[in-house]
Amino acid sequence: MLFEFDGNRPVIGKDSYVSETAQVIGDVVIGDNCYVGHGAIVRGDYGRIEIGKGTAVEEGVVIHSPPTGLYRIGKSVTLGHGAILHGNVIGDFCVIGMGAILSIFSETGEWSIVGEGSLVRANQKIADRVVAVGNPAKEIRDITPGDQELWNYGKKVYVDLALKYLDQGMTQIK
Repeated sequence: MLFEFDGNRPVIGKDSYVSETAQVIGDVVIGDNCYVGHGAIVRGDYGRIEIGKGTAVEEGVVIHSPPTGLYRIGKSVTLGHGAILHGNVIGDFCVIGMGAILSIFSETGEWSIVGEGSLVRANQKIADRVVAVGNPAKEIRDITPGDQELWNYGKKVYVDLALKYLDQGMTQIK
């Protein structure tokens, strides 16, 4: 569901799928070829959220911008099921694991991976091209070509799924 709030309406890019059970509120711009899954909440109610092309917002993700600020989520990002995101920047090609928390004003560099269930603290910055895990998240290694290959495949799965949902739709069973 898309909601206008405080004079701001969400803008959805070409070939992007937003589930009927997702809530996209206010000043939100979603790029082309994105997937916003069932039960996701994208709250641009007191700040702006920009989601780059080819990004997957999986089921149950909550995204909230900083007050009067901008949350820029890059292109070809994977936001895992149930992640809670309240930062400033997620760089291009990042993977945020299922159940991870990115606290207010955090920043995550390009091609970085934040492991499942990890906590990136308020104002914490994760470097480019690293894997960070734990509570609080600590950088444990650089990403590998195998990481990139795996996650490029995963990103394509969601771009293709968005197109399939748009093409076929869903039929409610009564």
